[in-house]
Amino acid sequence: MNLPLLFVAVLALPSLALASHGKTTVRNLDSEEDVAVALAKYTANLSDRYIKEKGSFSVVLSGGTLIHTLRTLLETPYSTSDSNGAGLVPIPRSRIFPITYKKSPAEVVVDYEVRLKTLVEDKIIPLSATGFPKFDLILLGIGPDGHIASLFPNRPQRYEKKRWITFITNSPKPPPPRITFTFPMINSASDIAMVVTDKEEAYAVSVALGYAVVSPTLPCAEVKAKNELTWFLDKEAASKLHWLIVWVSSRNNSYVLKNALYIST
Repeated sequence: MNLPLLFVAVLALPSLALASHGKTTVRNLDSEEDVAVALAKYTANLSDRYIKEKGSFSVVLSGGTLIHTLRTLLETPYSTSDSNGAGLVPIPRSRIFPITYKKSPAEVVVDYEVRLKTLVEDKIIPLSATGFPKFDLILLGIGPDGHIASLFPNRPQRYEKKRWITFITNSPKPPPPRITFTFPMINSASDIAMVVTDKEEAYAVSVALGYAVVSPTLPCAEVKAKNELTWFLDKEAASKLHWLIVWVSSRNNSYVLKNALYIST
């Protein structure tokens, strides 16, 4: 007997709600320039909201190409005070906390954790329910291998659960010594922006968003935010989030495929 078919279409949507601590949103944009503009607006609006709510806004920046994509924040209207209070403001150097490498990586980790614990003790940064500093926003990029910050797929630092900060001396990406937030630290943030604008990271993006499966999964797939995780992708980074048609007989119509739109015929 011929059975009717159920067509299951998986497609890249501008906004997808995925499983995490909070909401996950995917912003699919045409170009890196579009991502830069959208990211500036997002950051400015988030800053405005948090400052109105609690009088401050804490931001963590990772390195790499992300710094270049943040350039629009230095342009009009974000560089003026006419954008709903979200323009540039003078930030005292005492409120900027870069990680420096004047000592050995192990010593840098100890020093930096002391600085963060002082911020917590002074009630500048609150603790999350899990006991880690809770920043308002963390901005991240990813690598072609799916690493985030300096948490690499084939290095044990990605599994650290107790420390706030850790270090690596044999990074597969130069420079070999690196200091990094741990996953519990990153995932304690209220909001996280994942910014990807290169075709080299397209496969890692597809894994993180559930379109491909690897075991163990990639670090970029383990990022979660307390409030919202927002992905900013250009068309190159989203290039592997294609339509996928799966034919399933009607006897299996309870079959669930992540991020699927079901069309019965």
